[in-house]
Amino acid sequence: MTEITANAPSQRGPSEHTIRSQIVAAATEHFSLFGYEKTTVSDLAKAIGFSKAYVYKFFDSKQAIGEVICANCLEAITQAVDAALAGVPLASERLRRLFRSLVEEGVRLFFQDRKLYAIAAAAASEKWPPVHAYEVHIKGLILQIVREGRESGEFERKTPLDETTNAIYLTMRPFIDPLLLQHSLDLAQEAPALLSSLILRSLAP
Repeated sequence: MTEITANAPSQRGPSEHTIRSQIVAAATEHFSLFGYEKTTVSDLAKAIGFSKAYVYKFFDSKQAIGEVICANCLEAITQAVDAALAGVPLASERLRRLFRSLVEEGVRLFFQDRKLYAIAAAAASEKWPPVHAYEVHIKGLILQIVREGRESGEFERKTPLDETTNAIYLTMRPFIDPLLLQHSLDLAQEAPALLSSLILRSLAP
């Protein structure tokens, strides 16, 4: 599985350092309560009892901290998706489960912690590295499912593989991109089933 956290840049100091974990935990709590924009590095430093200069030994900006939190949120989604796909033999059913679980996990995050979801939306808008890694992971899953479906005879083989993968991703994107999902919540319950069926009809041999 793609490790989203490995793509978060601008980290300073030992990656496993206890203080770094404390900073991320404090930032997660503050962002959850007050929002990303309203929280400063000074606020975070005060919350954990260190100076702002000490925080900067581990992260060179507030965005660098936000990227780690964003990566953690997106990693939780990919783990849930990977679990939903595990052990499913048919490519068609795996594609349905992929779409459904991506939407369900995104909606869950949106309603469970709106302010943390806002970080993911900001990250998508500004193309933070964790979002790029998330997109790469999802496209990789789609490509794998389509390839296996072609090998098993479930899917057609005439359309170039990369074209098919990108088309499926673009169909899913309004409901799995954190920036776009918040504007499509009224359709989130029915969209995965309807669009999955449409996609699968287009893939039929």
